[in-house]
Amino acid sequence: QVQLVESGGGSVQAGGSLRLSCAASGAIFSFTAMGWHRQAPGKERELVASISSTGSIKYADSVNGRFAISRESAKDALYLEMNRLKPEDTGVYFCAVADTLNWWLWGQGTQVTVSS
Repeated sequence: QVQLVESGGGSVQAGGSLRLSCAASGAIFSFTAMGWHRQAPGKERELVASISSTGSIKYADSVNGRFAISRESAKDALYLEMNRLKPEDTGVYFCAVADTLNWWLWGQGTQVTVSS
């Protein structure tokens, strides 16, 4: 069973930057998309950025222009560059893999805390 492991979270002040990484423990042979989700305290998990198997990228409106998702296919690795961070970006960030129906493979999450 392939596992996803996130890293790179931490605490920063507003306006700062962080780079999240997601590494797969094995090869992911078939997927529709990979993405980053986040869950803020007391809120539902939301998709913040995704990249399809063909390279199509989508961002949530709240992060568009500040976050950048990228994938290193040779390593089945996923990254999220987060710039101009805001306190409302605080939450647990999860890496995930989707097939045509569901986000089916999830990492354990990494905490991002942005202070004002």
